[in-house]
Amino acid sequence: MKTLLIGFTIIFFAVAGLANEKEGKKPVNTGNTAAVALSGTITDSVSGELLVGVEVKIEGTDTKTYTDLDGNFLFSQVVPGEYKLVTNYISYKQNVETLKVNHTNNKVRIKLENSN
Repeated sequence: MKTLLIGFTIIFFAVAGLANEKEGKKPVNTGNTAAVALSGTITDSVSGELLVGVEVKIEGTDTKTYTDLDGNFLFSQVVPGEYKLVTNYISYKQNVETLKVNHTNNKVRIKLENSN
C-alpha cells in the first residue's frame, strides 16, 4: 500500500511539472507589461440566445476556456496585443475573430451561425 501511494505521488508531481511547462505558451503577463482581462459574450446570430459551453481558444496557444451559463467567457492576465479568438460549438460554424486587445478594448460580443 505504501509503494502504491508513493507511485501515485510521483505520477502526480510528474503531471504537474508537465502542466507547468505548457503554461509558458499562454499569453500571460511576464512582468514587462500590464496585463488585461479579455472577456466576452457569445450568442446565437439569429435568436440572440446565450450559448453555454462554447469553447473559446486563443489561436497559437494552449489557452482556452468555455462560456458559462450566461454565455460569458474570461481570460485573465492577457498581455495587450493582437489575437485570434477561435470559437467551437456543436451544430454551429467555427468562428475566428481577430482582436487588438488593450486596456480600452478588452470585451467582445461574438455571434455564432448555426451550421444547418
